[in-house]
Amino acid sequence: MKLLLIGYGKMGRAIEAQAIARGHQIVGIVDPSRPDVRISDFTAVQVDAAIEFTHPDAAFQNVVACLRQGIPVVCGSTGWLHHFAEAQTLSQETGTPLFYASNYSVGVNLFFHFNEYIAAKMHQFGGYDVQVREIHHTQKVDQPSGTALTAAEGILRHFPAKTTWRNEATDTASELAILSEREGAVVGTHIITYSSPADSIELKHEAHTREGFVQGALLAAEWLPGRQGVFGMKDLLGL
Repeated sequence: MKLLLIGYGKMGRAIEAQAIARGHQIVGIVDPSRPDVRISDFTAVQVDAAIEFTHPDAAFQNVVACLRQGIPVVCGSTGWLHHFAEAQTLSQETGTPLFYASNYSVGVNLFFHFNEYIAAKMHQFGGYDVQVREIHHTQKVDQPSGTALTAAEGILRHFPAKTTWRNEATDTASELAILSEREGAVVGTHIITYSSPADSIELKHEAHTREGFVQGALLAAEWLPGRQGVFGMKDLLGL
């Protein structure tokens, strides 16, 4: 495939290395360090798919630029979802597919799947409170993480006692606490804890390297071209 990379930080470099190892071609890299290269320089004739991992402040405009150029785009940036409905509309208007995930790890998406199942069962039997805890490296900008938000949304859908979330500890029974910690070089750890006076149950995912995210993003880029609509990891994995 001919891939356009948008963002050339740690994830961008890791994606580049894995893409080349899988036999793909990197036709361009869009990044502030390369001001002469713009998304508007490329078209769907030159690019099979773009992979976008940048900053919350830049992600939406990057997605818009890809969609307007007719370039299928796989976006992994978080912190911009207040614009997501606009991106969906533009995808429909342009007939250009958009793939978004807060986390591209296959393991994390199985974690999301199990999270929703457990939330429904815990609500059914009652007597438990629930909270989400996420730990990331000190360079991570958005808080809570996109992965924590996706997990929280799954809980809110299946555990009706919680109606909203708060990014701190809370004594309000209807609020789901998301506790965010930033320390060292932690790649990403997410822990969902159900507690009752009698016991506690935890569902935990701990990323050891970025390889799982990279592999998932490349799988999405390989899967997306030729489709129409807005997709996520549940579509890719058949969950």
